Amino acid sequence: RINPTVFMFFFQGSICIKANAQSCGECIQVAESCGWCSDEVSFLSSGESKSARCDDLQSLKDRQCPEDKIENPRGAIVIDKDTPVTNRKKDSKEKLKPEEITQIQPQKLTLTLRSGEPQTFSLKFKRAEDYPIDLYYLMDLSFSMKDDLENVKNLGTDLMAEMEKITTDFRIGFGSFVEKTVMPYISTTPARLINPCTGNQNCTSPFSYKNVLKLTDKGDEFNRLVSQQQISGNLDSPEGGFDAIMQVAVCEEQIGWRNVTRLLVFSTDAGFHFAGDGKLGGIVLPNDGKCHLENNMYTMSHYYDYPSIAHLVQKLSDHNIQTIFAVTDDFQPVYKELQNLIPKSAVGTLSSNSSNVIKLIIDAYNSLSSEVILENSRLPEGLSITYKSICKNGVEGTGENGRKCSNISIGDEVSFQISVESQKCPSHGKSEVIKIKPLGFTEEVEVVLKFICDCECSAEGELNSQRCHEGNGTFECGACKCNAGRIGRLCECSKDEVRTEDLDANCRKDNGTDICSNNGDCVCGTCECKKRENPKEVYSGTYCECDNFNCDRSNNKLCGGHGVCECRKCICDANYTGSACDCSLDHSTCLAKNGQICNGRGTCECGICKCTDAKFQGPTCELCPTCPGVCAEHKDCVQCRAFDAGEKKETCERDCSYFQLITVKDSSKLPQPTDQIFPLTHCKERDANDCWFYFTYAIRNSTKEVYVVEKLECPPGPDIIPIVAGVVAGIVLIGLALLLIWKLLMIIHDRREFAKFEKEKMNAKWDTGENPIYKSAVTTVVNPKYEGK
Repeated sequence: RINPTVFMFFFQGSICIKANAQSCGECIQVAESCGWCSDEVSFLSSGESKSARCDDLQSLKDRQCPEDKIENPRGAIVIDKDTPVTNRKKDSKEKLKPEEITQIQPQKLTLTLRSGEPQTFSLKFKRAEDYPIDLYYLMDLSFSMKDDLENVKNLGTDLMAEMEKITTDFRIGFGSFVEKTVMPYISTTPARLINPCTGNQNCTSPFSYKNVLKLTDKGDEFNRLVSQQQISGNLDSPEGGFDAIMQVAVCEEQIGWRNVTRLLVFSTDAGFHFAGDGKLGGIVLPNDGKCHLENNMYTMSHYYDYPSIAHLVQKLSDHNIQTIFAVTDDFQPVYKELQNLIPKSAVGTLSSNSSNVIKLIIDAYNSLSSEVILENSRLPEGLSITYKSICKNGVEGTGENGRKCSNISIGDEVSFQISVESQKCPSHGKSEVIKIKPLGFTEEVEVVLKFICDCECSAEGELNSQRCHEGNGTFECGACKCNAGRIGRLCECSKDEVRTEDLDANCRKDNGTDICSNNGDCVCGTCECKKRENPKEVYSGTYCECDNFNCDRSNNKLCGGHGVCECRKCICDANYTGSACDCSLDHSTCLAKNGQICNGRGTCECGICKCTDAKFQGPTCELCPTCPGVCAEHKDCVQCRAFDAGEKKETCERDCSYFQLITVKDSSKLPQPTDQIFPLTHCKERDANDCWFYFTYAIRNSTKEVYVVEKLECPPGPDIIPIVAGVVAGIVLIGLALLLIWKLLMIIHDRREFAKFEKEKMNAKWDTGENPIYKSAVTTVVNPKYEGK
């Protein structure tokens, strides 16, 4: 498994190398991990191009580039304006102008950006108490809104009284709209242009948009002017409200908008026309998004089409206007979808006669003001910005949720972590300005962006330096930065001369056919070696014939991990030798426990025992799987010498005098392995009489020692009497058991027979009639002549 840190190290290194940067400025724009070595004396080796100066920082240090020669400029953040957010209570005697109230901090800062290195700063937002509010009420005056107009006539003073609970600085204005004054939106007959309503209804002439009352703090003036308004009429159901919204947004001076909270209440009981619908009336010019109010009337409705939703979103955002759609229940789904497209907007359900409009406005304002959403101006190409919000109660948000915080009350403070990252330097200049602001608020943060496009050492560069082949380049940051059309390490060639045969010949080793050994490119008659994915792997040499990664390997390690690869040959560390530095000269790994090398049964080669006898094996030739055991090998000799018995009794003196015999009284007196520094074997063997004897075998300083227990451990003989008595008793007991079993079986059999007899007796039936073959011995004869007289 690859370590992620190592992977990233190699990955970044390959990015820096692959970029083939020819100057310090190009190098630092590749990635934030890339640095440039400006050491002009000893950094580059033979065959290396100047692009090898660009590498990741650790690789430059590993290649012995002095730290003061590594160019690695970093970005920075400077706060230019940092006015604290305003802390003020509503009942405070101190009255501040809108421009004196601060809700966002800081207000201006400068970021110095290097490609790939994000700069993060903190932005604080706090809802100020008693913040001024401008509210413009834009109402649909088509005929279906007649009863609504009656309820709005007293809206000014009632709403002023209600808004005093929120702010002491409140202004209100009023405008109305109907529809474009062309067919088929209205009837263009002369009579209908004067009074578009049918029957006896008295209506005013149709109009597109009218600014009735500029924003004012006089509620009674609002009531007076609204009371003078009359209903108008049109033909189709959708209204021209988008034309009116556009004019309210862009005509700041005529409406009287201040740089405070701006609310637009859009009241209607119908849908809306949008871009493209104007073609029905022959209007094809797109809405220009400019103010066209003359005498407070929109005069270009017949000339410009309705604005698109996207156009409205842009203008409302540019002018920091928050929209409240007060619509009837029938059109709630339509305006809910519109709310999803317009940031910082709300939808409220308007009763059939607008009697609940004040409550609707208060609820919508509380909903809008409880959420802060950050937006930024258009970003320069190659720039990205990310947000992280830290909201109320420490709730964090990232991604799109990182731009906003919800459920904010007056006086609550939230913060945002904003990261700005550049991927490249701008083509048209070294500085840009972007602005970040909360939607619906006039305050904004100005962010000045400065880009690091070159190294500090480039400022000291020597133009047309003689060190760059007769002045064909600028010598800066330890290398030549060639003029246009010149290449080479010292700008010694023009691009047209690079591939000539004469120059290529200088790049062939020993007049061979391979240019730069197929490991590099011939530039101006000099080999510039290729770069590898792994920055640790390097081609080198005059003809790129050398490298540091094609040496012999051992255990899958270059030079066995015990040397360095130089020009395809291993230079081994001390105590190692061999083509792959895999042969250790240290014999400590061959020492056996007895202090002998390979137990005296082999030689130590490259730190490994080579046993001279094939039957021995193991790390120190200590094992012999095919040899008889030590105990079995010496059993007969120990038996004959210690007990004058065994198979070698007759030849004991001749065959068994090779060891020294020591007798002990019992097995506890035998030597133990933990007490010895030499190999020791414990043995337990049995003789022909089934007696056990115990001994140990060891070799001490070439002397074989045998310790043996002087007494044999023989099993005792059998006791005859108990055996005979046991047999007799067993026979008797078995006989008695058989008799008892027989008797038990007979009793069971008799009982069964008796039970059977009793059962048959009970079932017997005796016949009490005469015997059918019985004949009586008496014969009765009747005298026929007898008359009974």
